[in-house]
Amino acid sequence: MKILDVYIEHATHELNRPFSYVYFGNKKVEKGYRVIVPFGKQKQIIGFVSDVKESSLTLEEFNFQTGFDTKEIIDVLDEERLLNENLWTLAKRVSEYYFAPLISVFQTMLPPSIKPKSSSLKGPKIAYECFVEIIDSNEDGLTDKQIEWLRLVAKEGQILKRDFKSKSILEKLLEQGKVQYVFKEKNRLIREEIKEEKPHILTDDQKRVINEFLSSSKDVFLLEGVTGSGKTEVYVNLAEHYLNKGKSVLFLVPEIALTPMMIAYFEKRFNKQTAILHSELTPAQKYDEYRRIARGDARIVIGARSAIFAPLKDLGLIILDEEHVETYKQENTPCYHAREVAKFRGEIEGAKVILGSATPSLESKARALRGVYQHLSLPKRIFKSELPKTTIVNLLDSSNLDRDSVLFSLTLRKAIKETLDRNEQVVLLLNRRGYSPYVTCRECGHVFKCDNCDITLTYHREDNMLKCHHCDHVETYPSYCPDCGSTYLSKQGFGTERIEEEIKRLFPSARTLRLDSDVSRVRLNIEKILEKFRNQEADILIGTQMIAKGHDFPNVTLVGIVLADIGLTMPSYRSSERTFQLITQGVGRAGRGIKGGQAIIQTYMPTHYAVTFGAAQDYEKFFVTEMNARKLQRYSPYMYLTSLQFLGKDEEEVELVAQNIKDRLAFMLKENVILVGPSSPYIKKKGEYYLKNLLLKYKDQSLIEESLTKVKQLFEGRSDVRLRIDRDPFDY
Repeated sequence: MKILDVYIEHATHELNRPFSYVYFGNKKVEKGYRVIVPFGKQKQIIGFVSDVKESSLTLEEFNFQTGFDTKEIIDVLDEERLLNENLWTLAKRVSEYYFAPLISVFQTMLPPSIKPKSSSLKGPKIAYECFVEIIDSNEDGLTDKQIEWLRLVAKEGQILKRDFKSKSILEKLLEQGKVQYVFKEKNRLIREEIKEEKPHILTDDQKRVINEFLSSSKDVFLLEGVTGSGKTEVYVNLAEHYLNKGKSVLFLVPEIALTPMMIAYFEKRFNKQTAILHSELTPAQKYDEYRRIARGDARIVIGARSAIFAPLKDLGLIILDEEHVETYKQENTPCYHAREVAKFRGEIEGAKVILGSATPSLESKARALRGVYQHLSLPKRIFKSELPKTTIVNLLDSSNLDRDSVLFSLTLRKAIKETLDRNEQVVLLLNRRGYSPYVTCRECGHVFKCDNCDITLTYHREDNMLKCHHCDHVETYPSYCPDCGSTYLSKQGFGTERIEEEIKRLFPSARTLRLDSDVSRVRLNIEKILEKFRNQEADILIGTQMIAKGHDFPNVTLVGIVLADIGLTMPSYRSSERTFQLITQGVGRAGRGIKGGQAIIQTYMPTHYAVTFGAAQDYEKFFVTEMNARKLQRYSPYMYLTSLQFLGKDEEEVELVAQNIKDRLAFMLKENVILVGPSSPYIKKKGEYYLKNLLLKYKDQSLIEESLTKVKQLFEGRSDVRLRIDRDPFDY
């Protein structure tokens, strides 16, 4: 009899422990296998085995010894272990650090088809191609046609079964033992053939950075390089170094939009050694790529956030490109940040970690300055090209606008015309999708809001719908006000759809493309749009922050940031940092080829330091100014942060529970923590649930571990109010 310790699929804190089951079957079962088990009143759910012990006891003896009526597992699902020991250790580390149920981490690490979750049973399985191969080349007794096909198989080694034109000939050859079927796993991700490319000639700065990295004993590095300084070529050269040492490489990008470009860049150098993992893949493609990686067929993985858990063996190097971007932080449990997990994994596997950015997060820059990370620098663009010339346009000054357009200043319109006249390209950036951010009634002032989140609905002209950009709630555009019945409805503000419409009116001959999360919902749209623009099949690309990072368009000589200060109005301690990064990265898309570039920044806050330093591409001055603000406000990186979010259907009860927890923590931690709240977040509802946040600020991480564990235990079995712990939150 085998005794199995099993984590069941329900990702709740009260069930965050292994449950014992017995197994009398003959199938192989080990730690890291999925099993089907009964649990409580549920006849069958999925479990994940954490330990297996052989026992000479009978079931009755074991039950007597434990005092429980131990149940038997129903079936073993896997034939091999899904997570190796290093990944298992990583899962436990992530679970403990982020106060997340261990099973929730396993479910995050594995692709849909092999998650320890009941939904995996419906996921795609291995696909096979059927080949025919020769086992006896003797041609005696065969017809001429049969000999012809037998010789063809012998010549090719193997041919696909579907390529046999005659089913009867194939059946005869099989009957006579001349050929046999061979099944091979099929990869459902179709990859284009890419011509290999020779290494580029490195600049002196690139050579210096590579030598500094290779000669250092540090484990974590911050590569700070201005836009267009050639960080990707540094990554590729270091990847080659580790591949030559027999190691594998993990390369993370923050946006799916960047992945195809990076795949092409790496495949030109490393051909078929690359694999990709991101949410644009179908579940079947994800499953196939995951298996390729686990088998060792791919030694370089390129992907978005969750690719940090890719099952690479002999990992030598982990790279996070654009490490400052918030998409590396997961909002749902487990609320992990890929940067922290990369450091955990590097420590576990003995791999080096590079964090790259033109505008590093304040946390990473501060750690580099303190010597926690080694600082590497690329201060100049390759080809010695100049940074774009920037102009800040004050939208509060009426002389900068006229009646012909309320969206584009005279300066920006003139620059667009001149750029188009030179047959050069334009990028227009506005970090707000849709047509109008909100719709109001002119009679009574009613604002149309989402029933789930209580935030304004955005009007999308393309399909005449009102949409919530937080929970994806949609409704048809109303014909009257629900409060007063008036038909006088007004669309306020503007988004990327409205920008596109205005450009078509002002420049009717210009070819335009738009890239935002509405357009990118259709698979492969991102890649198609970027490829079209790169091939100069369009003159103007309009988009959100998706187009601000990492893209290289040599013919783009003008970037227009239509409204630079949108982010400054958001209630977040990171609003200035985000705005600076967006402006800097956006401006950096211009003038990356041999032609010069310019950027025009439209704003209602022309003197705000995030705008002025972003326009000047002056990270150092921004860093000093923002660090002073963070110090005064006692935010990261001067203090560690953890957010406790309370959710419940009764708003008063949620408030009461949150206040009670605040009082308990204040008593337990005393002067070692600053408690802020409880307060309602910017989005104060999730469906039927009201939210309250409590923020903890502290300097010693070890002091809060025990207290938060006790708080977590208070919510075990409680259903009226739930607790979600977010360590190192990106917002508050």
